[in-house]
Amino acid sequence: MGRHPKKEELSTHIISALVLNNPGVLQRIAGLFSRRGYNISSITVGTTEIPNMARMTIVVKGDDKILEQVVKQLNKLIEVIKVSDLDVNKCVKRELCLIKIHTPDESSKSQVIQYTNVFRGKIVDLSQESLTVEITGRSDKINAFIDLVRTFGIKEVARTGLTALMRGPKVLKSKKS
Repeated sequence: MGRHPKKEELSTHIISALVLNNPGVLQRIAGLFSRRGYNISSITVGTTEIPNMARMTIVVKGDDKILEQVVKQLNKLIEVIKVSDLDVNKCVKRELCLIKIHTPDESSKSQVIQYTNVFRGKIVDLSQESLTVEITGRSDKINAFIDLVRTFGIKEVARTGLTALMRGPKVLKSKKS
């Protein structure tokens, strides 16, 4: 019988993985988390400065010891070059969000534009009945903006999920590069 950690034992982890940019890698990594019973809160994948490599940023909430085992298992996968459990207080974290907001009149458009400026967002699309806003930043900033404009009526939201890098000169890189 497996031990299920109590809620107070769970903490947020940001796993950064440098992987070969090959088909099926995402599935193998996601499967590893799912077999251990972890729900991935968000996962972002993108190319890096190194040809044929991608960086994955995986956000999960879980027991520290079990997650340490998952990181060790990730390191054993052939396609995984390097893995790090980033210290949430010592990394730069950002997320991008597109929000389509119901703005049927000039007054509502004007208010949403003002709020967007306060949050340093951008209006990226405009129609007779809606504005689409791009907000980039920490998840709590994006949540605050969404809460603020909710009264206008949110038509759609698309979030990228968190991506992160360690602060300072330290980098996650292949020993071969």
